[in-house]
Amino acid sequence: MARNIPLLDASWLYVESREAPMHVGSMAIFTCGEGETCKEAIARIVKMLRESTEFCPPFNYRLSSPKLLTLRPKWVETDKVDLDYHFRHSALPAPGGERELGTLISRLHSHPLDFHRPLWEMHLIEGLYGNRFALYTKMHHSLMDGVGAMRLMERIFGKTREESMKLPAPWSVGTIPRKRKKAEPLHFADQAREAWEQAKLNGRSLPMAGKAMMDMVAEAFKPTDPALATPFSGPKSILNGRVGGARRLATQTYELERVRVVAEAAKVSVNDIFLAICSSALRRYLIEHDALPELSLTAGLPVSVRPKDDLDGGNAISFILANLYTTEADPLERLNHIRRSTQLAKANLQAMPKEAINNYTIMLMSPMMIQLMTGLGGLTRPIFNTVISNVPGPSQDLYFAGCKLVHFYPISLIPHGQALNITVVSYAGQFNVAFTGDHDALPSMQRLAVYTGEALEELEKLLGIKKAEKKADKKTTAKAAPARKPAAPKKPVAAKKPALAKKPAAAKKPAAA
Repeated sequence: MARNIPLLDASWLYVESREAPMHVGSMAIFTCGEGETCKEAIARIVKMLRESTEFCPPFNYRLSSPKLLTLRPKWVETDKVDLDYHFRHSALPAPGGERELGTLISRLHSHPLDFHRPLWEMHLIEGLYGNRFALYTKMHHSLMDGVGAMRLMERIFGKTREESMKLPAPWSVGTIPRKRKKAEPLHFADQAREAWEQAKLNGRSLPMAGKAMMDMVAEAFKPTDPALATPFSGPKSILNGRVGGARRLATQTYELERVRVVAEAAKVSVNDIFLAICSSALRRYLIEHDALPELSLTAGLPVSVRPKDDLDGGNAISFILANLYTTEADPLERLNHIRRSTQLAKANLQAMPKEAINNYTIMLMSPMMIQLMTGLGGLTRPIFNTVISNVPGPSQDLYFAGCKLVHFYPISLIPHGQALNITVVSYAGQFNVAFTGDHDALPSMQRLAVYTGEALEELEKLLGIKKAEKKADKKTTAKAAPARKPAAPKKPVAAKKPALAKKPAAAKKPAAA
């Protein structure tokens, strides 16, 4: 059975390159259950997985044209899935710490997927100290976005140890494709009717999307509100050159309640706090490398438009743009400006009907996709400087084959022109932040993870939040070493010292790659 790939999904396939593969991933860390050693649990899990040979969508989807010679590629369901290729069992070298785990996952995330096979891999990694093991999964972005992945995750993992022991392998669960009115393949009359209905829908939505896009273009040429970020308004920076094939990974974990307390005290959203601490970290990092642009950096913020009952794969996202105010030294002023910027961007998107949002997203992202397809990505001014994404995850503990999921980190893609992606996933009261970066463009990237923690503490201090109101953060769970020693950062310019001058005592070590 063949299934057309929507244009938004297909765009991730067209811009794929060896240096900038378009897959996303996750790092899940588990503790082994009581009553068996971790060695016994892993042996049991590996046996169960290797014996699971039923594959559901999207794990059995392969491209109808691996070389993408067609204008409208299709997914074809296949019965031939080489499990030995897609599922791999690895072990960390001693001492099996977060550094070794991060090094391995950074390397695994650097390799493109094979377009002649279903576009996913799963790696079970043993040898992590503390009776733990990890599961690294990567899947092409054309198959799934972040919210879709979270919904699939809640179906793959159980809510109790007992429930998780009865669940099949993840690839035997899969997504639930949207129901069609008629079974494929469609007859000509059905295809014509479907095309006509789609044309009528586009006829109503395209003018609305076009007007929203033209308003944004007009704002770029003649700004009426500096808080409203527009495409290409951000400067060229060290984040926005060509990327290489190697990746770095850094992670950090905070208590979600701690971030909520800060948001309530500042009367902003949790996402505004997240953007503010990322902005602060970027400002400080760029100052240390004598590379802070005179214009403020901007961020593309993915926004899910997926219905609550949609358990299908694919992408159902749009983008809004936000000004990060990296030129503002005062943390509270920066936070307030960011809040204003995100409010304006959300209001513009929410003013459009749902059927217009997809067309608007295609129009907004087209310049970036054209840059990547023509090889100009990283050579011209970026549509925005970085992607910062907040994906809501499960609020309760989850289990896999009787083992408890203790930490979950998203690992994203970085195209030419955007050497850094910052994504956070909330899980069971945690606020898990992952930095995915280009190995060469961002030396000592782990400092960004440290600086977000220090920026959060700085906001707490400025807002008068007492220590008794804060909950201690959980220990950082992943730490990766660079494949080679990074270049020493340049000495910061004295006139450009960041607002936070000294490291708080409670700062945590990040994961580094």
